[in-house]
This record gives sequence, structure tokens and C-alpha cells, in this order.
Amino acid sequence: MPVRAFLIAVALWLAAASSVLASDMTVQQFMAIADRIPHNPTAILRSDTHQLIGVVKQAVLTVKAEQASAVQAGRPSATCIPPSGTGITAQTLIARFASLPASRRGDSVTQAVRDWMAERYPCAP
Repeated sequence: MPVRAFLIAVALWLAAASSVLASDMTVQQFMAIADRIPHNPTAILRSDTHQLIGVVKQAVLTVKAEQASAVQAGRPSATCIPPSGTGITAQTLIARFASLPASRRGDSVTQAVRDWMAERYPCAP
């Protein structure tokens, strides 16, 4: 019976984790989780780390999809991210989010990434 209870608990946790990912967590939620992750090589083994990586990957995919959609429709895009990638590293992302004013910490990770990419990779007029 204890094994079954454990499996149920894991299934519930996975469902909750995926719902946070799907609902696009806020910068504040992201930073709260990131603050609990140790800064050592074992961090990559943690489920929290994988969750945050997934959130950022989804945010980048969303922004890139918006860019592609705008280009395909002949509309101006807010971003012109190069095909070579965004250049986001864990360190630059944490520094960027930490530099946001408190009034912006309630923004979704996707919105924060969207704003950052618009600043970093603006489209030429």
C-alpha cells in the first residue's frame, strides 16, 4: 500500500507541475523556485530545475511562434530573434528577472521573455 500511495502522490505532483507550466508562471513564482535550487552541478538533476527550463523553453517557443506568425502574415514583428538562437543562459536570465522592478514581477515568464527579446533583438525599421 505505501508504494501505491507514493505513486499517487507522484502522479498528483506531476499533474500540478504541468498545470503550472501550462498556465505560464509569473516571474515572482519563477524566482521563488530558482532561489531554492542550489548553485552546484547537482542542480541539473532536480525536478525544479527541469520545470524552470521547461517554462523558459515554452516562453521562447511562444515568442518565436508569434514572430513567425507576424512575418508570415506580413505584419511587423515585435522581435527579430535570429535563427541561431536567443543567447539566453541561466545566469543572464536570472540576472534579467532579478533586475525587474517589483511592479513587473507579476508578469508571466512569457511576457518577460517577450519584452527582453524585443529589447535584445528589435526588428530594423
